[in-house]
Amino acid sequence: MSGVSDPSASPIQSMETSVSTNNTSPADKASSSTDHAAAQPSGADAILTERHGDHILIIRMHRPHRRNAFDGATAHALEAVIDAYEDDDQLRCAILTGSDIVFSAGQDLIAATRNDRGATQRRGGFGMMAKPPTKPIIAAVEGHALAGGLELCLACDLIVSSRTAMMGIPEAARSLVAIGGGCFRLPKRIPYHLAMELAITGKPWPATRFAELGLVNKLTEPGQALAGALELAQDVLAAGPLAVRASKQIVQHAYDWDDPDSWSKQMEYAGPVMASEDLQEGLRAFAEKRPAVWKGR
Repeated sequence: MSGVSDPSASPIQSMETSVSTNNTSPADKASSSTDHAAAQPSGADAILTERHGDHILIIRMHRPHRRNAFDGATAHALEAVIDAYEDDDQLRCAILTGSDIVFSAGQDLIAATRNDRGATQRRGGFGMMAKPPTKPIIAAVEGHALAGGLELCLACDLIVSSRTAMMGIPEAARSLVAIGGGCFRLPKRIPYHLAMELAITGKPWPATRFAELGLVNKLTEPGQALAGALELAQDVLAAGPLAVRASKQIVQHAYDWDDPDSWSKQMEYAGPVMASEDLQEGLRAFAEKRPAVWKGR
């Protein structure tokens, strides 16, 4: 996978291609430094992508030597992939995942000692937290999603998790603060006092507990989170893409709008959908008792 600094290179490339590059025999490598770089990926090499069918993008965090923790280069790489996802009209749903062992351990604290923060100026923490994509993105969680790892989940629209996964914001236990959205997003997703317990004790909880609280949409058996996310993504694809994007924006603004203003403000997003070809197709498909064929216009 080529670096995101090359403006002519698409950051959405084949996951298989990236992995096979890293698995090249040592005899074929140009130098021991190349060996070291392959074993410790960062930047574009740490964010792998794969198209699943025509409309789904799988984004895999791949920094095993840092438990998928983020430095600045990796954050910029994820931002570039999110930008490319937004710009590709064929892609309608993304899935963010890690390895079978860890989703993400958050900020790379070793990099942080060098003042290398996993953030970008435009999309914020890890290249996504402050400005997630306007199109749907699903977190598929195996292993640990701690600190910024959980905050990445909170920046996603849906969460599918293995039953054995652990989630939490342990920052306070290290005299840090969860500034990637954990402290202000969690109280909007789960009861206040439980969010407070997570924030001030730093103790992680099992994914099963978060599912009981409604934060996790779907639990799977270990190793099946990605498969479960792909099933959920198919449900998203069955809906009209314009309506999906508009509905996401309205739901997200529900925390900001008061009820009287919401009636008019929602039409900024819903209005274009109501005037679209896809609306007419949806009505015809319903009347004709057939699946709709969406055009995204």
